[in-house]
Amino acid sequence: MEIIENQKVKDSFSDYPKPVSNKLAFLRQLVFDTASEIDSNEVLEETFKWGEASYLTKDGSTIRMDWKHKNPDQYSLYFNCKTKLVDTFKELYGDTFKYGGNRAIIFGIDDEVPIIELQHCIRLSLTYHKIKNMPLLGA
Repeated sequence: MEIIENQKVKDSFSDYPKPVSNKLAFLRQLVFDTASEIDSNEVLEETFKWGEASYLTKDGSTIRMDWKHKNPDQYSLYFNCKTKLVDTFKELYGDTFKYGGNRAIIFGIDDEVPIIELQHCIRLSLTYHKIKNMPLLGA
């Protein structure tokens, strides 16, 4: 998969408190690493949606990430709430993650990120439109 990085997104992370900036930079790299492992002719585009770092592919569902002042001890990966993504993550991974309804995986600033499981969730999102009709998204 070809990856189109957006320097403005990368630079925007410096607007966050340092610990948050590091966490979001880690998630950003995890999205890129996961996308690079997907055998596809598609393009992963990094951009802003609703003022948040966003990652999209033609056959996938957009992933966004952000930190909010109102919840300073957490940051999140957001998924389209009109998909089966987060419900599938809950079924596959249960208590491995904390969830925000049917639209987010939420991390505490001090949480250890379960990398293998999160990469699987990212992969499912980046390929969603190819797998959306499969049981458990083909997991």
